[in-house]
Amino acid sequence: MRRLETSEMPKEIYDAEEFIALAKEATKCIVKKNDGETKLKLRTNRYLYTIVLDTKEASDVLGKIQCPTEEI
Repeated sequence: MRRLETSEMPKEIYDAEEFIALAKEATKCIVKKNDGETKLKLRTNRYLYTIVLDTKEASDVLGKIQCPTEEI
């Protein structure tokens, strides 16, 4: 039996527009708020993508994506 080749580490994205484009394929978006910054995580079929933004920019990005969000 062959296993699918997948990376065990999440892929970090540094461009908000690229993150928004990836959100079209995501099954859910996880939001984790810290002091002054917010980490957004996209779960797709193959990878977990993450991006760290300041709180204001993260709220702008969340307004542009359509996948279901879950806050932790």
